[in-house]
This record gives sequence, C-alpha cells and structure tokens, in this order.
Amino acid sequence: MKSRQGACSLLLCSMGLAALAACGGPSGQTCAVDDDCSSHFCKADGTCGPSPVDAPPGQGDGGVDGSNALCSPNHDGQITLNELPLIAGRSATFRIATSATWNTAGTSLPNGMHHWDLTSALANDADQSLALASPTGAWWSPDYPSATYSAVLAAGSNLQGVFKVDSTGLQLLAVVSPDGGTYKTELDYDPPARILSVPLGNGATWTSTSTVSGYVQGVCGVSSEKYDSRVDLVGDMKTPYGNFPVLRVATDLTRTVNFTPVLTKRTFAWMAECFGSVTSVQSKDNESGSEFSDDAEVRRLVQ
Repeated sequence: MKSRQGACSLLLCSMGLAALAACGGPSGQTCAVDDDCSSHFCKADGTCGPSPVDAPPGQGDGGVDGSNALCSPNHDGQITLNELPLIAGRSATFRIATSATWNTAGTSLPNGMHHWDLTSALANDADQSLALASPTGAWWSPDYPSATYSAVLAAGSNLQGVFKVDSTGLQLLAVVSPDGGTYKTELDYDPPARILSVPLGNGATWTSTSTVSGYVQGVCGVSSEKYDSRVDLVGDMKTPYGNFPVLRVATDLTRTVNFTPVLTKRTFAWMAECFGSVTSVQSKDNESGSEFSDDAEVRRLVQ
C-alpha cells in the first residue's frame, strides 16, 4: 500500500459487506434433503440448487488449503475460510431494495433460534448481478499488490472496495473509483479494516480501527473508521433462491473526523456455509436501534 502525505477532512460513502454467493452447475432435480442432490444443496421449493463454490485457493504464506474440492455445507455451526466463496471471478444475482421497510429482528423461535423471510417484494426492488472482480489490470492494482478482489459497495454508487483474503478472514484495503485520473477516489485503510474474522461461530467478535486517507473525487481527505462486529444470532434465512441455515453478523461502523464522531451505521449480514452473504441489510445513517426496519438497502440472493 502506498503512503499518503497531508491531511484534510472527508465523509466516506456508506458501504456494505461485499461477500457474494456462488452459482453455476446443474439444478432442477427434486429433493427432500441436501444429500438427495449431487450439489448437496436442496432449495426451499424442493428442487436441487446449483453446486456451491469450490474451496478458495491458497493464499501463499497464509496457510489456506489449496484444494479445489467441492465445498459441501456440513452444518456444524461454524463457517471457515474454505466455506466462503471469496474468489475473484465469482458472481451472483441479488434482489436489491433501497429505502425499504423490513424488520431485521425476524421471528424468535422457542429453541433460541431465529427465522427471517425475505421472499416478499420490497419497495424499489431491482435485480442486479454482482461480481468479485480481479485486481489484474485495474488502475489501482499497483498500490495494492496483496488485493484478492474488488466489489461494488452499495446500490446507486460506483465506488468499489478493494479486499484482501488471507488465513484470518477478509480485510478492506481501500475504496476506489472505477477510473483513475484527476478526479479519482482512492482511500487507503491503515491498518486494513477487519470485515470478517474466521472461523465464524455464534458469539464471535472482532474490532478494527483504521485511518482512512487519500482522495475523494480528487480532493484530499482523512478520517478514522471503527468497525465493531459480532455473530449475534443463529437461525435460518428464507431468500428467493432458497432457505439457508445462517449466522447473522452485526457490524457497527463509527466514522470520526477531527476526533468527533460524525456518522454511525449498522449492517447485518446473514452468512451461509459455501455461499457467503446470502442477505445483507444496511441501516440509514445514525441508526440507534439494535434492530431496525427503516432500511437504506436490503439485498438477498436470487440466483
């Protein structure tokens, strides 16, 4: 990562978790349980879904298993790095609603689990194909040689997060514009922001604080961002694609400029083995509730 000089103020755009589900392969066979399908994924409608993603390739000294064997959910209550499809080239289609109303609390079940249903239409729904793009050839790639992929951060914005995957999980290295030049956006995170820490399991927590410095549309800026994350609930999430056993990751973002907090934002991501984030919800700015229904963005897996 290249160094920065100087300091000025900025407000960074809102961001969300960028992990994507993986799709592809045969589907349509009827099933009752996962083992009825060669893909080991039985959808909620009783048909076999596409095969989940291959295991991630090794990350050099990170110690990640380099096997390309099929990732099959084992429903052990934990999600390891090899059960996350964080590989450049993966893509999926999500149904994304902006300024929507949906209650993140879901339904509490007698056994302590939770159920969420996002199969119904929401305001401003639109389907969008999202991809994890390779750093190769990107204008910013010389500045971030350790990057694994980039991904668009939020609906209605073309800004991309530059991410690194290693044996510890997922880190945000930078936020960049699609093109360089005089009016580029290029914001370094020092140290990188911790987005996911693996393995994921109920009750897991992690925190990071980064100095964010660089350029927003060519204007110099600096701020601080703190991410507080935890796996706070366990249950199942029903999406248009199917019903998934999930761990819910709650993340609170606090942005500070000149030692003064200027923004808080809450994000929930529902994580499934071998598919990653099958649903995510972002709050509007300065949300104070532990659960909320006035949502800035809701996205859920379609295919």
